[in-house]
Amino acid sequence: MKLHELSDNDGATKKRKRVGRGPGSGTGKTGGRGIKGQKSRSGVSIGGYEGGQMPLYQRLPKRGFNKPNRKAFAVLNLGILQKFIEAGKIDAKQPITEDVLVASGLVRRKLDGVRILAKGDFSSKVTLNVTGASAQAIELVEKLGGALTVTATAKVAAAE
Repeated sequence: MKLHELSDNDGATKKRKRVGRGPGSGTGKTGGRGIKGQKSRSGVSIGGYEGGQMPLYQRLPKRGFNKPNRKAFAVLNLGILQKFIEAGKIDAKQPITEDVLVASGLVRRKLDGVRILAKGDFSSKVTLNVTGASAQAIELVEKLGGALTVTATAKVAAAE
């Protein structure tokens, strides 16, 4: 076998369609777009247009309200926090802040703060300082002799 004998398998490559290259090319003049009309012209953007019929996105009902200034919290369950404490990635003897949670890799980013929820088994005595927490989470941490402090920024956000 020589270099000039090498070739792709049949159908492995397809030639690019070059439009507007004269009548002999088969795609000259109108370039495969037909004759006249909106779609034959450049700059056409009729994505959701249904020929004058009410478009589907307008026919479907709209419900609810999306608050434009809503807060997005990074959510953390106590069960996962317990696993990180047992693995030695977080020191339970030191106060645990949002920065400690991010540094340990437990929370990817703080967003508008970290909110603690009571899901999972938790058995450590810890001091937590976070932006938000559920009532069950606060109760569980305090029952074990720890402290869960919710910072003032969350209370300001809740008052807005």
